[in-house]
Amino acid sequence: MVRTVDAEQGRTVGLLEQWVNQNSGSLNIPGVEAVGRMVRPEFEALGFKTEWIDLKAIGRAGHLVATHKGNGRGKRMLLIAHLDTVFEPHSPFQRWSRNGDTGVGPGSGDDKGGIAVIVAALRAMKAAGTLKNADIIVFMTGDEEDAASPIETTRGPLIEAGKWADVALDFEGLAVDDGRDMGSTARRSTDSWTVTVTAKSGHSSGIFKPDVGYGANYELARILDTFRRELPEPKLTYNVGLVAGGETMELAADNIRASATGKTNIIAPTATARGDLRALSQEQIDRTKAKMQAIVAQSLPGTKAELKFDEGGYPPMAPTAGNRAILAKLNVVNRDMGLPEMGELDPDKRGAGDISFVAKDVDSLVGFGPDGQGSHAPGETVNIPSIAKQAKRSAILMSRLAKERR
Repeated sequence: MVRTVDAEQGRTVGLLEQWVNQNSGSLNIPGVEAVGRMVRPEFEALGFKTEWIDLKAIGRAGHLVATHKGNGRGKRMLLIAHLDTVFEPHSPFQRWSRNGDTGVGPGSGDDKGGIAVIVAALRAMKAAGTLKNADIIVFMTGDEEDAASPIETTRGPLIEAGKWADVALDFEGLAVDDGRDMGSTARRSTDSWTVTVTAKSGHSSGIFKPDVGYGANYELARILDTFRRELPEPKLTYNVGLVAGGETMELAADNIRASATGKTNIIAPTATARGDLRALSQEQIDRTKAKMQAIVAQSLPGTKAELKFDEGGYPPMAPTAGNRAILAKLNVVNRDMGLPEMGELDPDKRGAGDISFVAKDVDSLVGFGPDGQGSHAPGETVNIPSIAKQAKRSAILMSRLAKERR
């Protein structure tokens, strides 16, 4: 397997270049479909049956699913990656380039590089004869970077695949912390929330008086500052990403733009803020949401506030003994390859991802994709040698899992 990966590294990087040069921003339906068509033959050539799950009815391209039937005796494996990127067609960052061992391009690491690792690993298993008996589903979502609603529709098939599997391996990027390769046994959730405040308006000279009150902007400031002071606990964050308030305020339908007007001598009657919430367990999420609702309910005189949470957030992937057991098996592979053992990455250092939808049903590990820098920003890079390293790790681990009795 090691020899195959090394011999085919040029082929693998060539595929990655082709995929990167095809724009597949989450909202670019034809582009995501095109990448799916480019990737599909790689799996079919290895004996996988492929299926496209169309999601155009809810505004996204869809998912590509590749299934390999083995002998039914070994561990069932679910490999997770995604076809889309954050870079839509209007982005100036569109093409692949290379500078030595560094590849630059949209999705080079996140997550077309992950798909390249999967293909290289499976081809190595095929060459070694270990793919034949392996039961594998490769699930490549088309909207990981901007998931469509309802989330039950877009992630329902992935959740079912997780219930089928014994092990889930996520091929987003390898985490490197202080020069050390790390395994991610946990990922935090992500939810979005909106606070909307209404208040009595009037001349600014009346602010704070009993018959007028504090206005919408002071109430919104009170809420946000109380969040800052009263919510902190380990592994919990709650960012405020958008704030607007004034005499008039309008939040756009896409929830990422707001406009406001106001004069200094008019008490603001309306204000809003949007943010996110990230936690490590459902218990922590529920506890924090209850605290937030209680803070919002303590309105200043003359004001009224409402807190709503968006539908379709990503659930948490809590650290479990099962997840750590996969990392332990990967560290056996590392020892056999002469590589340093990998520690557990602090979940504060990694965002949410698709594997969280299956983590409650199956033992899971994140970070089988290549190492890279600048994910989600123009200039995103991939460490090209890490593609081969990750493919070798993955091929050996999956070959051993395929031999383990269910």
